[in-house]
Amino acid sequence: MPLPEFTIRLVETKLTEYCDHKIPVHVRDQVKLIHKITGNKVTLIETRPFYCEPSTWTETPIAQFRFDNETKKWALYFMDRNSRWHLL
Repeated sequence: MPLPEFTIRLVETKLTEYCDHKIPVHVRDQVKLIHKITGNKVTLIETRPFYCEPSTWTETPIAQFRFDNETKKWALYFMDRNSRWHLL
């Protein structure tokens, strides 16, 4: 079930602010933090220029927040080396 519109706007505001403040301005050409919302999941992603093709940026998922509509609570997940998500 997708997130409510109000929650999406709140997540967008908070995570955009977090990502902007986490990476210093002078290194943003080398690394960035972004987020993507899909359904009830919000994924925090680190992006960097691809070493062979600096004009192409690679994406590495760092964390995933999942919202449970029944309990109205968020859960935090991390990705292992096999690209599987695990509850933290």
